[in-house]
Amino acid sequence: MAAFPQRKAQRLGRADGSRKGGLDERAAGVVHLLNGRTQFCTTSSCSGRLVLAQGPPADISSGGIPKKNCTWLMVTHELCSKGDVMTALEKATGDVVLKFEPFVLHVLCQELQDAQLLHSVAIDSGFRNSGITVSRGGKIVMAVRSTHCLEVPLSHKGKLMVSEEYIEFLIHVANQKMEENIRRIDRFYTRLESALKTAVSTNHSPREETGKSRSVYTRRRKRKTIQEQDVDASPKDRNEELEPEDDSESNLDIFAEITI
Repeated sequence: MAAFPQRKAQRLGRADGSRKGGLDERAAGVVHLLNGRTQFCTTSSCSGRLVLAQGPPADISSGGIPKKNCTWLMVTHELCSKGDVMTALEKATGDVVLKFEPFVLHVLCQELQDAQLLHSVAIDSGFRNSGITVSRGGKIVMAVRSTHCLEVPLSHKGKLMVSEEYIEFLIHVANQKMEENIRRIDRFYTRLESALKTAVSTNHSPREETGKSRSVYTRRRKRKTIQEQDVDASPKDRNEELEPEDDSESNLDIFAEITI
């Protein structure tokens, strides 16, 4: 992608458009590590948070509270207590949901091989809902995601619908998820740093290094293996065996959403 350096400079030069207006401290290490490499550019991130989100009463029957029309009664990127939640619930006038949202990171990658390396590290670190997307214009985005979320309704039209004992239990569960989230972020940073250092020390770029890694994208059978183990197969069969999984006639969504 010839224009990647310019695209990266423009992206990093933009003002932060998040509600917080700045980078989460716990995500900063990973973000700076990636942006310090020429082939990566982070576009959005959240280190993980506990939220009490409130929306109009009609929203809850349609499957949840949309972000567009919701207000936050409480948000924290740290562990929270029952007292924090109960105090926030006193301000409730609509439908309130307690949510735990784990670490998420979106990274613009220069080449598909760069995204593959990042994806492999993310999967190994516990972010098993991570995936790669390729746009029509060839923009490659790697999303680091996890599945250990939590979303529970607590009040309806301002009225608390559950007991304080149950809220205490939910806070315990949410805090456990936050602690696991923190461990995964630390593990991801450590493994990513090691993978990048290994690539440099062996005089290979990340895109070369991933060719030897146990990436999920590696073909199950190499050409040599097929020639040795399937010598009796017809030329037609061999061509089918070696045919790439993606559509060579289209550059759209090579990995539209690779999830594990």
